[in-house]
Amino acid sequence: MARVNLGRVLIIAGSDSGGGAGIQADIKSVTALGGFAATAITALTAQNTLGVHGIHDVPPEFVTQQIEVVLADIGADAIKTGMLHRAETLDAVIGALDTLGGGIPLVVDPVMVAKGGQSLLDADTRGLVRERLVPRAALLTPNVPEAEILSGLTITDETGMARAGDKLLALGPGAVLMKGGHLTGENVVDLLLSDAGQERFTSPRIDSRHTHGTGCTLASAIACGLAQGLTIGRAVGRAREYVQTAIRTAPGLGQGHGPLNHGHTFPG
Repeated sequence: MARVNLGRVLIIAGSDSGGGAGIQADIKSVTALGGFAATAITALTAQNTLGVHGIHDVPPEFVTQQIEVVLADIGADAIKTGMLHRAETLDAVIGALDTLGGGIPLVVDPVMVAKGGQSLLDADTRGLVRERLVPRAALLTPNVPEAEILSGLTITDETGMARAGDKLLALGPGAVLMKGGHLTGENVVDLLLSDAGQERFTSPRIDSRHTHGTGCTLASAIACGLAQGLTIGRAVGRAREYVQTAIRTAPGLGQGHGPLNHGHTFPG
């Protein structure tokens, strides 16, 4: 029997003590989709469904060490970044990525604002993300608020999403997935933009407060697909299906924005 590509994903992100987002959601998503998740934790958060109550920074040199030892031994077929909330942390991560010399696809989830509205990224670091991290990405996955911050444009509809996506694509990433979940309407529309053109993904909007960690989950699921050799379009499509089912079957935990059901079975 031919060996199935497991798909090794190195996730560089923060920890969510509530288990719904961050590293915890990343590991669950990659595992559920048949991949192998390794991590470099950038920060610890005291967090639940009601919000982020505290952040404890991991020293930048230790973030670098986590990345280096994982890659030296286990390796990676894709890398995903999430919460990089300080300039020092971002410098450390970019320095470690620079030593790789390319070849490993990088999925950048530009985590800037928590589900409850709290800022997770200071102003200086936002500029560094735009100038130094985004151009390295094989895929950038901003939601509407993040895309507005990165592009400087106001987004109110699908046309605005496409316009902002083009502007972000001009910054240098291989592709941009503009996520439309923050817009209104019966359907959620996401746009995948690249030099090859535009691909539109649409699905019925699910009326649920249990959407904590959807961005982390989607980006890690896409990274897993890329690690397993899927095309970017197929990786996005599979990841969206996985997230939709995870929302529909959410366990209903917490008093605020509840977590998804990351552990549901998925045919692939």
